[in-house]
Amino acid sequence: MMLSRAKPATGAGRISAIKGDRKTQELPKLEDFLQKRDYTGAITLLEFNRSSGKTDIDTDLWIACCLFHLGDYKGAMEIYEKVTNRKEFLPEVWNYLACAYFLLGMYPEAYEASKKGPKTGLQNRLLFHLSHKFSDENSLMDYHQNLQDILEDQLSLAAIHYLRNHYQEAIDVYKRILLDNRDYLALNVYIALCYHKLDYYDVSQEVLQAYLQQYPDSAIALNLKACNHFRLYDGKAAENELKSLQDMASPTFTFNRDLIKHNMVVFQGGDGALQVLPPLVDVIPEARLNLVIYYLKQDDITEAYALIKDVEPCTPQEYILKGVVNAALGQEQGTREHLKIAQQYFQLVGGSASECDTIPGRQCMASCFFLLKQFQDVLLYLNSIKSYFYSDDNFNFNYAQAKAANGNFKDAEEIFCMIQSEKIKHDYVYISWLARCYIMNHKPRNAWELYLKMETSGESFSLLQLISNDCYKMGQFYYSAKAFHVLERLDPNPEYWEGKRGACVGVFQQIIADREVKDRLQEVIQMLGNISNPQVEYITRTMKKWAKESKVQL
Repeated sequence: MMLSRAKPATGAGRISAIKGDRKTQELPKLEDFLQKRDYTGAITLLEFNRSSGKTDIDTDLWIACCLFHLGDYKGAMEIYEKVTNRKEFLPEVWNYLACAYFLLGMYPEAYEASKKGPKTGLQNRLLFHLSHKFSDENSLMDYHQNLQDILEDQLSLAAIHYLRNHYQEAIDVYKRILLDNRDYLALNVYIALCYHKLDYYDVSQEVLQAYLQQYPDSAIALNLKACNHFRLYDGKAAENELKSLQDMASPTFTFNRDLIKHNMVVFQGGDGALQVLPPLVDVIPEARLNLVIYYLKQDDITEAYALIKDVEPCTPQEYILKGVVNAALGQEQGTREHLKIAQQYFQLVGGSASECDTIPGRQCMASCFFLLKQFQDVLLYLNSIKSYFYSDDNFNFNYAQAKAANGNFKDAEEIFCMIQSEKIKHDYVYISWLARCYIMNHKPRNAWELYLKMETSGESFSLLQLISNDCYKMGQFYYSAKAFHVLERLDPNPEYWEGKRGACVGVFQQIIADREVKDRLQEVIQMLGNISNPQVEYITRTMKKWAKESKVQL
């Protein structure tokens, strides 16, 4: 694909200066530019002819055609509209105008214009695609039946297969065409794109190479190569592939420029998302989804939900993302409705024949059972894919929770401690689950230290309640008493006093049985304090008497 004008005019000028009598023979012809796909050069020639008075309706139509091929659909549309306002013009222009409307996303206008055009193969193909856009299955099948076994119709059919996520069917059509037309190298790009969608990134790269060897400056092919590198390696590798593409993006090829800007944001982990993605939401389909992902990463659940709530999911990625947003909103607001919607979306993807054995499909089933609190089933799915996410903090966070909820606190503690993300480590869910794991693994001091690192808040109060009760259940009475003591000072609830009293007596019993160090008896007596209560007086008197008899210094 040539995006800049070829320069035969320079050579022609030199020859004409030497051989004036051959001047007219060396002038470039429109057919020469079109043959080389130099549409910028073709427009220059056509504009020159028009300014020289050599103009007719064909000149306007050729300019519109060249603008269309350069991706300037708006410019093409404006010319076609002017032509249709004339008294006489070819009826086929309505179909050309409809094509421009279609690529501008003006589908109702495209439909109306195409209906005014003659019944041709082009009109049928256009209405075929419009039926898909309108989700009109009956019309889609009608226009499908009108397709013939010719190149243009078969390419149109393959495109619809691709748009309906039937990637293998699209590959079959493209391969069949390629078998009869070995020189149609661009079909390799379409096949590579299908393999990319099927997550066969290495196969996609191999097929794509056949085209890039012939056309190393192809914008679409280089972009796909960058996307494959992003999936196979990382964002940095993908960025490097896009550098050459950035240099060649021309002002007239706006789609290419927008695509580069969009993908750069993705490759760079969301940098510049708010500047780049919002204007592209209705231009590039993935822009909306990536903007939703950006909002999720920023914990802006409300904005993410506002952006995706009206989207009718069609692809597994859209179902998954809508499920994630609903799950996040349901957990944030405590609404069962959103959690139920999320669970249904996850189940739909994870249970589908095409996704059930994929990694995202198994993640979806794990998420579904997580929301249903069926943690044994969660582990069944997460265990099958854990080797792919060994150092993934988000995966390990959910995996550890499932392990702990299923009673496997030893493994859960190890997985929690593998997490490096400071954001997750400051999350109360992480802190509370890790504290419970420490207590269940007989490390109450570690749990207490987690509390000491927290600032005074509602979350620290909740953690105290967890430590006090879990330590009591596990017979770790010293740290239970300390937690109940702080709780009682913050909230003079009789239950906290009763918990502290029981824990203090428990510590005393363990000291007597040599299961706790004797030095802690003094701290226990201090925690009981000088409360004017017969029970307290009796307990402290008994403790002091034993200490005296056992020669324990208080």
